[in-house]
Amino acid sequence: MQRRVVSAALAVTALLLTAGCSSDGGGGSPDNGTSASSGDSGTATGASPSAQAAEQPPPAKGTVKVLRTVTTGLKTPWGLAPLPGGDLLVSSRDDGTITRITEKTGKKTELGNVSGVSPAGEGGLLGIALSPDYASDHMIYAYFTSDSDNRIVRMLYDEKKPAGEQLGAPDTVFKGIPKGYIHNGGRIAFGPDGMLYAGTGESGQRGLAQDKKSLGGKILRLTPEGDPAPGNPFPNSPVYTYGHRNVQGLAWDSKQRLFASEFGQDTWDELNAIKPGDDYGWPNAEGKSSDPKYHNPIAQWHTDDASPSGIAYAEGSIWMAGLKGQRLWRIPLDGTKASAAPQAFLTGEYGRLRTVVSADGGKLWLVTSNTDGRGTPKSGDDRILELQVT
Repeated sequence: MQRRVVSAALAVTALLLTAGCSSDGGGGSPDNGTSASSGDSGTATGASPSAQAAEQPPPAKGTVKVLRTVTTGLKTPWGLAPLPGGDLLVSSRDDGTITRITEKTGKKTELGNVSGVSPAGEGGLLGIALSPDYASDHMIYAYFTSDSDNRIVRMLYDEKKPAGEQLGAPDTVFKGIPKGYIHNGGRIAFGPDGMLYAGTGESGQRGLAQDKKSLGGKILRLTPEGDPAPGNPFPNSPVYTYGHRNVQGLAWDSKQRLFASEFGQDTWDELNAIKPGDDYGWPNAEGKSSDPKYHNPIAQWHTDDASPSGIAYAEGSIWMAGLKGQRLWRIPLDGTKASAAPQAFLTGEYGRLRTVVSADGGKLWLVTSNTDGRGTPKSGDDRILELQVT
C-alpha cells in the first residue's frame, strides 16, 4: 500500500521526530461534509498545562481587509503552497497542472502536468505541499485522484528547465486511498513534527469512516517517505484519527495543536481539534453528539453557511474557507476551544472560497473556487487574494 524509498538520513530524522468532504458544498450536493463527535478536544503534540494557561485568547471580534488581488484567470484552483522568497504554487484540479504565481506581479508560469491525474467530480489534482527539505531537495508533494485510487506523490521541481517541463515524474510515496466521484478529501500538509498529514474522504461509502483498516474518512500521518509515522496511535498504521466524512482543511496553531475542517452531510459542518486515535463520529454522528465515545467539534455550522474546505491559523484564530457558504469564517481560539462565536467575513463578495494559507505579518492568501462546476464564475475568476487579518 505504501512505497518505501527513503534515504538513511531521512529515516534517522523521522525516527527522531515525535508526534508530540462531501460534495464541495453545492446545495444538497455531495460535498457538505463533516463528521461529528463528542469527547475531549485534544492536541496533536500537546502543549504543557502551564503553557496553555499562559495563552491569551484573541479578541471576540476581528477584522479582514482585502489588500489586493494577486492574480486572476485560474481554472479550478485547489491547493496552494508558498515558495521560499514569496511566490506561490497553485494546483488545478481539472487540468492536473501546477502553476507558479509571481507574488509581486501575478504572472502565471505553468510548471507542467502531473502525470496520472484522472479528474472527475470532486477528484483530480488536489492538495500540494513543499518538502520539509525543499531548500535542498526541491520536492513538491501532491495528492491526486488516479484511475484506481487517491494517492500522494512527490516530484522534483527543476526551475532551470523550460516552462511546462519543470516537473519531474511523480514518485508515488503512498497509495490505496479510496476514490469516488465525491468525498476524496485531498488536503496535505507537513506538520511541526516534520510528518506528512493527509485528510481523506470516505468516497461516498459511509462505512469506511469507522473502519480503522480503511484509509477512507481519516486523517493520516506519514513519514515523508510514506510509511506510518512513529508514534501513531494504531500499531503499524498510518491512521491518526477516524470517523471523518470528508476532511479538506488542516492547520496547526502556535502551540503545535492540529485542527481540521470537515464537510457535513445536510445538517452540520465542523471544525475539530484533533486528538490522536479519536473517533470523530461519522456516519453515526454529524455535529455535536451526546455519545461520549465521539469527539465533539469545537464549532459547527449549518451546511448552507459553510461547507468548509481549507483552513489556516493566524492571529490567534482559525480562518476557514467556505464553499457553499461563500464566506471566510474566523474562529478565535482559547487553547483547543473556541473563545467566542465564529465571525463571518466577505460573505458573497468573491463566491466560493476553497483554500486559505497563512503568510507573514498577519496576512492570508485566499483562493476562490467558482470554476469548479458548482459556482457562478465572474470575470477574472478564479483568483488569489491577499488579506490582512486581526
